[in-house]
This record gives sequence, structure tokens and C-alpha cells, in this order.
Amino acid sequence: MEVEPVEPQSLKKLSFKSLKRALDLFSPIHGQLAPPDAESKKIRINYKVNAEYGGIKSTTSQPPRQANPATQDHTQQAGPSNTLALPAPGDSKDPQKGGPQNALVVGPAMPSTAPNDHGFPSKHTAVISASGSSERNLSTSALMERMPSKWPRPVWHAPWKNYRVISGHLGWVRSVAVDPSNTWFCTGSADRTIKIWDLASGVLKLTLTGHIEQIRGLAISSKHTYMFSAGDDKQVKCWDLEQNKVIRSYHGHLSGVYCLALHPTIDILLTGGRDSVCRVWDIRSKMQIHALSGHDNTVCSVFTRPTDPQVVTGSHDTTIKMWDLRYGKTMLTLTNHKKSVRAMAQHPKEQSFASASADNIKKFNLPKGEFVHNMLSQQKTIINTMSVNEDGVMVTGGDNGSLWFWDWKSGHNFQQAQTIVQPGSLDSEAGIYASTYDTTGSRLITCEADKTIKMWKEDESATPETHPLNFRPPKDIRRF
Repeated sequence: MEVEPVEPQSLKKLSFKSLKRALDLFSPIHGQLAPPDAESKKIRINYKVNAEYGGIKSTTSQPPRQANPATQDHTQQAGPSNTLALPAPGDSKDPQKGGPQNALVVGPAMPSTAPNDHGFPSKHTAVISASGSSERNLSTSALMERMPSKWPRPVWHAPWKNYRVISGHLGWVRSVAVDPSNTWFCTGSADRTIKIWDLASGVLKLTLTGHIEQIRGLAISSKHTYMFSAGDDKQVKCWDLEQNKVIRSYHGHLSGVYCLALHPTIDILLTGGRDSVCRVWDIRSKMQIHALSGHDNTVCSVFTRPTDPQVVTGSHDTTIKMWDLRYGKTMLTLTNHKKSVRAMAQHPKEQSFASASADNIKKFNLPKGEFVHNMLSQQKTIINTMSVNEDGVMVTGGDNGSLWFWDWKSGHNFQQAQTIVQPGSLDSEAGIYASTYDTTGSRLITCEADKTIKMWKEDESATPETHPLNFRPPKDIRRF
């Protein structure tokens, strides 16, 4: 016995067939929907009114407007309440005016601190006239109590101003590090030199040569008289600052080295570069302890901590990885960013860090790497550098010369500065490549594409009155 082939039919056609069959069975009038039942609609509206507004206490002394009889019965049972004049399906005309009435009117209530049925102090309620013919205007949003924003209010910070411009390098200034004694700082440049400057006066103290390409990373040891430098020439060098010469070189990178960091407690050095690997070096023996491989693209930012995760790297592959230093393995990979993570900054006091890419600046908690929130504005440029001081002032420097200052706690952008190129430079050379605060956090040093080093400090004359805080908490909080 042959089974007849079933004709394939679309889902739309099948659903129409099903609907027609149902109408044939149950609907007495073909081609039109059943008329609405006035009684069931009245019951439904009355129930909604009682369920939504039964708990609102009335403190008014003036008599409320006339409402439906059924509504009055319910409100009398539920205790005194703000009366709602809701039109029933039958009485859509106002008896006094004779015109169509379709309004949600709430009796005026004075602000009261007496707790209502739910135990919360009741607030004053807005009087909303919902004009229009649609019955969707009987909305509950008129009576919804506005919740105070949970977003933390930013701390007021004085705006920062540029007070010194140092020129001396013959190429882009790509890296900077401040000595722990807070008396001098060093900068590395595309002119292949490292220059050491006096922090207080900005006077050049020393020029070191030895690299054959631009110097991308600098770090100064707080325990030894050593300075470390890394550059596009694949070399990582250790300088003895008593003799002012290179005493060790660390060989192993297959391409340019883009970032460098010193571990705060152990004598190890971390370097990341274009070979997509973060290498861990023993400072004394020059041996490579680990090659932290796992990124798919250039490792362009790294910082270290005394406790796990001791190494955190950011890469052009848009990920941030946290590493187990003991085994040389990945502990956690954060994929929140959509663009290259070119800069990261660890908070000096809190267990948290921020990371910057062209899409957003994001804040994460440590050690678990939980995403906290995005900063509340977008710089809309490639962000090359970011730094945070102990007062919670975070600064980000962009490829277009924009220097934005942020409140760490709330993510509020309280100042947007634009660097000015030195005379004789092109406007396109307004790029900020590196930045750091001094040890106290009261001075900021930025390294720029116009071959200058600029120093910034807070404006002492500014007050909250002269520079008020223009903060609006965000309406939609993005949780990713």
C-alpha cells in the first residue's frame, strides 16, 4: 500500500489553516472577532486598580473625584487610597463636560513619611493627564515611584593644567618612567636614546645610547640601581645607573618589544612584544623563566602584582589574559573588549584595574577579573596610555592628542584637555604615547609625538564653585 506524498506547506499557511479551523468550530460570526465582553473588562480593570494602587495611602483632605462604583467598593475595603478616575467601557462621557474622557487622574497627595503597607515611606505622586483615545494610556508609569540612582556620585577633582614643556628628543617620545626617589625621570624615544631629566626643574641630566631602534618600554627598579629598557630592536637591556652603562641584555624576543614591567616583590622582569608572547626573565641570570604564550597578536600592555594573578597582559587580539606565574599558564581570559587593548592601569590602592581600547574604557575587579562598568564617555580615538593616581584621578592619552581625566570611582569624565603641538610641528603630531604620575601623584608627565615631554599639575585656584561637577548618572547601565 503506497502512502501518498504529503504536500510541503509553509508554516504561515499551516497556521492560517489552524486559525480557520478554530474559527469554524468556535466563532458564531465568520470573518470578524467576537465582541468584547463589557462585564469581564470591568472586572479586569477593577482588579488591576486594586492590585496596583491598593497600598497607596491618601493624606488628602479634599474630596476625590467621582470614580466607578465598583472601584469605590474596592478602595473602601482596601482602606483610604488615592482615587483613580478610570473610565469603564460604558461611561466614556464625562457627565459635567459631556466630552469624551479618557484620563488617568490621581488625587493630589502631600509628601508623607508614614510607612505604607509595604513598609516603605510613601512619596508624593505625580498628577498625570493621559489624553488620547487609546486605552493603553491607563498606564501605571504615572504612579511609579522614581528610584534614586544607585550610581556612585563622583568625587570633585580640580582640573589639570600644563605647566612645563620639555623639548630635547629628536624623535617621538615613546616611554617614560619615574624614579622611586621622585627626584628624576627617564624617557625613551624614537631617536634611539634614553634621556634622564630632573623632575623638579626639567633640566636634562644624562643621555644614554645603546639601542638601535625606538625605545618602547622603560622601568626603574626600587630595590636595585637598575633601569630596564626595551625597544623595537628586539633587545631588552639592564642599565647600571652607578656606571651608566648596559650590564645585561636579555635575548629571546623574535620581534619588537612593546611593553615592559618589573615584578614588585621578586627579581623578575616581564616583556611583551610583537611575537605575541610575554616573556618572564630572571634579572640576575638573564635566563628566560617562562614564555607566556596564548595571545594571537601583539602583546602591547602588561602589569604585575605581588599576588595572583601576578601577571596581566593586554593584546591587539582584543583579549586580556591573567597568568599563573608559577606554572606559566593562563588563569583567565577576558574578552570584553572589541578592539586592541593598548593600555592598562592598575589602581595603586584598590584591587582593581582599568583597560583601554578604541571602543571603551572598562574597569575590572581583581583577582577574579569581574567586569565592573564602562567609563561613562567614549574618547573615540586609539588610546595609547593610561595612568591612575592614589586620589582616583585616571588619565588617558589618545592618538589625536586628547588627554581626558576621569574620576575612578564613578567613571565620570571631568576634564577633556587637548595637547598643543610645539611650534614647527604638524597638527597631526598631536599624539600622546606614554604617561605616568610621579611618586606622589601630584604631577603628570606625558610623552608626545611632537618630540616634547609635557608636565601637568592640578589648578590650585580651582574650587567646586568655579568648576562645578556636571554629572548625570547613566540611564542604561551596560553590563558587558
